[in-house]
Amino acid sequence: MPGPVAPAVRKERLDRFLFFARALKSRTLAQKIIESGAIRVNSERTDRSDHKVGAGDVLTMTLHNRIVVWRIIDPGTRRGPASEAQGLYEDLSPPSLPKAEQSPYEAALAQRDDGAGRPTKKQRRDTDRLRDRGDDP
Repeated sequence: MPGPVAPAVRKERLDRFLFFARALKSRTLAQKIIESGAIRVNSERTDRSDHKVGAGDVLTMTLHNRIVVWRIIDPGTRRGPASEAQGLYEDLSPPSLPKAEQSPYEAALAQRDDGAGRPTKKQRRDTDRLRDRGDDP
């Protein structure tokens, strides 16, 4: 008489898991990110969106210009509310860099000197008002 049968570990396609976990807005977008090679499963790069992932797998990905590391707890069965999606994984991501440690390029984009760039709508109205006063005889 055979012993007890171990329950089968349920696995899910990688693109579906990313969609269910709300990492990306659509499966199509998930497929594009996976095919670009931006995702590693258990430290191995994959470019196949049909790669099977399950509980215990670790995903390392670059999303929204930051490195995200997730340990899968449950592959999920549907795209539910955000609270349900957060229960599908454990976030192991390193903390994001403080603003002082950003690259010089990112720091330059974030700053703008006063008077530089296009005027705001209020500044434009004030300028127009000044011009209109000077033209009247």
